[in-house]
Amino acid sequence: MRQSVRKPGSLLRRAIKVPVWADLGLRLGAAFGLIGIVVLVHWIDRAGLKDTHDGVISFLDVVYFTMISITTTGFGDIAPVSDRSRLIEAVIVTPIRIAVIFIFVGTAYNFIIKRSWERFRMAQIQKNLTDHIVVLGFGVSGSEAVAELIARGTSPDCIVVIDPSEARLEAASKLGCNIMAGDATRDATLMDVHIDKASAILVSAGRDDTSILITLTASHLAPDVPISTVVRAADNEVLARQAGADTVINPVRFTGLLMAGSAHGAHVADYLTDLASIEGRVQLVERQVSAEEVGKPLSALTSGRGLRIFREGRTIGFWESEATNLHTGDIIVEIAPTSKPT
Repeated sequence: MRQSVRKPGSLLRRAIKVPVWADLGLRLGAAFGLIGIVVLVHWIDRAGLKDTHDGVISFLDVVYFTMISITTTGFGDIAPVSDRSRLIEAVIVTPIRIAVIFIFVGTAYNFIIKRSWERFRMAQIQKNLTDHIVVLGFGVSGSEAVAELIARGTSPDCIVVIDPSEARLEAASKLGCNIMAGDATRDATLMDVHIDKASAILVSAGRDDTSILITLTASHLAPDVPISTVVRAADNEVLARQAGADTVINPVRFTGLLMAGSAHGAHVADYLTDLASIEGRVQLVERQVSAEEVGKPLSALTSGRGLRIFREGRTIGFWESEATNLHTGDIIVEIAPTSKPT
């Protein structure tokens, strides 16, 4: 698998909680609100100000003095002369002046420097984004899937996580994954992560209807990329397959299988869990037959115990006669040890 980016935990694009115009309006409103407070304070204390031009402090003079005071311009034509006025400038106006400066500096950083930098980073990430795994939804199932992928050797920078929750994205970022806040049911969101160039798509949105809609969108944009979808209602499994899912996983049904297995043997559930996780002694592996294995029987595999062959759309079990001769292009499923036996 080709690495998608060079730096783990990269940010593709953050969804903005409020529109840009609203964010800008709030910042400017706060700044002008603070300026209004200073104008009011100066107007109430106008007797402590002195105008060297005409000696009269009008409301326009107060507004003028406030603006040059807030911006630290200080022409000197109007100045505080009483002790109370100077105390007000030191205790009230100066902190407000610092706050207004921080607001304007922060606005410039957020809307010009930060956003431009994030757009540049996103373009650089997208340019090299290929053969990656896209995880749509980072809830319980999605986070467990990502953790298992990393445990099995998948580089975190080859994983892109899309979720609307900032808290979940923060957790994915700590694992080293690429993250993107957005709605995975929208075409534009999936196109931003080059979903058509992905090696696999994992869908686990937490709700069956949302997962099915995401699957439908993903299969439309990336018809050749395998999609695995999690649904919790048995009735929705058929809908998920019709939406384009190649693999449908029902955690509720799987839990029932484990419980039923434990009723007929104390170790059956443990072994099934062992097979599903890299942390166990054995694991299920799906791979393509190597050139050295072509012509040999499935039972002759040295890497593990062969269980099943997928050949030209057909499924062949290890007990069937066709399993005695592996063909080029066969996909096999085997049980392999997670580490070399001692």
